[in-house]
Amino acid sequence: MNAPSQTAVLVLGGTGRTGSLVATKLAERGLATRTAARHGADVPFDWDDPTTHTAALTGTDRLYLVTPVLRVSYADQVAAFLDLAEAAGVRHVTYLSTYGGDQAPTEVDIKAVEDGLAARGALTHSILRPAWVMQNFSDAHLPVIDGVITVPTGGGTEAFVDAADIAAVAVETLLAPEAHAGAQYAPTGPQALTVGQVADTIAALTSRPVRHQDLDPEVWIGGAVAAGLVPADYAVMLRWLTGGIISGNGSTPNDDIEKVTGQLPSTFHDFARRNVRAWTAPVVG
Repeated sequence: MNAPSQTAVLVLGGTGRTGSLVATKLAERGLATRTAARHGADVPFDWDDPTTHTAALTGTDRLYLVTPVLRVSYADQVAAFLDLAEAAGVRHVTYLSTYGGDQAPTEVDIKAVEDGLAARGALTHSILRPAWVMQNFSDAHLPVIDGVITVPTGGGTEAFVDAADIAAVAVETLLAPEAHAGAQYAPTGPQALTVGQVADTIAALTSRPVRHQDLDPEVWIGGAVAAGLVPADYAVMLRWLTGGIISGNGSTPNDDIEKVTGQLPSTFHDFARRNVRAWTAPVVG
């Protein structure tokens, strides 16, 4: 059954890994959808330019919330935007948080945003706390460089999840907000894998040697900051994300994706097979 025509969803991060998929899947299900991003979306949206906020919200009653990236302090910006969202008629928010977001360091505003949503009586909300996404290995986040994936994990495991499966869960919460009001989901893949096992899978599918280089986290974080890949204050986020795996507290498989969508999550092998060109296509430079 198609959703009523008067409902519409605003998808922040609408050109990103999950947002673009959320928008496509919602449109396929018959729900009017508008993507928002700084460039290339249906409407312009910039967290640092409040003049873009009201226009983006016009005519929407549901919101896929993606907070500013590569930042740790943004709760006040998000709260101000949600004030506008309420005034514009938004009645449900699905928030893309992070695995274990309710236990994030106090220096990072993940939990502050979660708590702020829960305190808003005029809005229902759903929180998604996904595991590390599989796409990290096929894009610039954790790329294979000269046959090596470099990231500190201490040999720990993570239930890597396909962004498409995260999007599928988000879509269900946006199609039927009343059924998912107050819900907290932690989408994961079906297997807890080491990055070494990820490397072995990529190597087998590409017939090229790939290995995991596990190194001291402070060396890795310091290198990312020194190279300008992340701001200096973002080190606390990287330390927390890698620390969970190193300490043995990485994400573990659960049935949230199947429970919400009725579909089994993708395995890393299936994901890698579908995206093998990410590691075999010639580099154009």
